[in-house]
Amino acid sequence: MHVYVNGTICPAEEASVSVLDHGFLYGIGLFETLRVYDRKLFLWDAHYARLSSGLLALQIRPAWSKEELKQAILRTVDANELRDAYVRLSVTAGAEGVGLVADGYERPALFVFAKPVAALQDPPQPKKLLTLSLARQTVEGHQRFKSHNYLNNALARQELGAKPDVEGLFLTHDGYLAEGIVSNLFWIKDGSLFTPALDTGILDGVTRQHVLKLAAQLSMPIVEGRFGREVLLLADEIFVTNSVQEIVPVQEIDGHLIASVYGKFTRELHRAYRHSIAMEE
Repeated sequence: MHVYVNGTICPAEEASVSVLDHGFLYGIGLFETLRVYDRKLFLWDAHYARLSSGLLALQIRPAWSKEELKQAILRTVDANELRDAYVRLSVTAGAEGVGLVADGYERPALFVFAKPVAALQDPPQPKKLLTLSLARQTVEGHQRFKSHNYLNNALARQELGAKPDVEGLFLTHDGYLAEGIVSNLFWIKDGSLFTPALDTGILDGVTRQHVLKLAAQLSMPIVEGRFGREVLLLADEIFVTNSVQEIVPVQEIDGHLIASVYGKFTRELHRAYRHSIAMEE
């Protein structure tokens, strides 16, 4: 794998991060995971908007324009001889030394990774949901950022283990549905689309936003709120989303079989999603 490091493409084993970087020392950094289809960045405007909002909140002053970041991604994709790719773009606070900074970060660092993605199946291969004993931690600021502080997710992955057909399901500390380890959660009941509200502390996923937009275009009623786990046991359809796997149907939760796997509404949303990819390409 070749990676992009502050303007240079190099083999991953030759890349390095300063031990004085506050991304390393304190987890101060943000990342975006996105899909590239046939060398086109999907939902790039939304990913860039979320990244920019987070950098502003963390007082990290970016040294790159939107177009420069896009070109960094494409350079990395090309260096790895890919056209379809999983891309991770990371911005760290930079090498500021030991000790917290009060007045912002002027020297951020930029890293881009690109790797192949498995061919998507149609229909998608369903997953199982398994409720985690570890609760979703509350946001550390006014909102949840896609930050380098990823310990909650890493511990959840350790609890779940290496189960590629299973996604771990976070509940909040007070028992409400939150999100998956690497996904947002949706379900269908009586033709309406339900999903946990952002005030549960979940990440406002770019794919989550896109699915809500598609549902509105399909005139599908949308309900965001706080829900107990029991509503999933009564759901007609359940699916999870992320930028790499798109829309993934769920076939069971904690051993309880779901009424309809990749049912009518999940299928409509998935087709609309795939159409939006084709339109953007």
